[in-house]
Amino acid sequence: MSRFRKEGKKETPELNMGSMSDIIFMFLFFFMVITTMREASLKVHLKVPSATEIQKLEKKSLVANIYIGKPISKNENTLPPGEVSVQLNDQTVKAEDLKKDVREFIGTEKESRSMEDRDRLTFSLKVDKDVQMRYVNTIKQELRTNNALKINYAAGKRNKN
Repeated sequence: MSRFRKEGKKETPELNMGSMSDIIFMFLFFFMVITTMREASLKVHLKVPSATEIQKLEKKSLVANIYIGKPISKNENTLPPGEVSVQLNDQTVKAEDLKKDVREFIGTEKESRSMEDRDRLTFSLKVDKDVQMRYVNTIKQELRTNNALKINYAAGKRNKN
């Protein structure tokens, strides 16, 4: 029979933490690269119309979005008769404040850009395909009066079927 003896205290070996920081930074970099930031959470239903000829905008940082569609919740501000809601950034607009809020939206978007980018700023109208054009024309008229002349209409690509 063999005998096993405990010879003194044995210490556990130290854990090498040098590579742990490399792994953590690698994960951090990975998640920073794959994460996309959403500018605004939509408060309107949006089914953009389809088009045959579509051009992509070159620089998305020079685009300010205006959403027009049916409100998702009943608590949102709507234009009369209560079927259409206009969203600027993260807020829906009241009917009586529409012109004032659009004017302020244009001003803040232009002020947040550099002087050379202000002239290249494009206002993209993302409009639900079931919305009547009178609401879109109201917004377009206010953009024109405030010298925001670069207007884009968002559309999806039409299927060939």
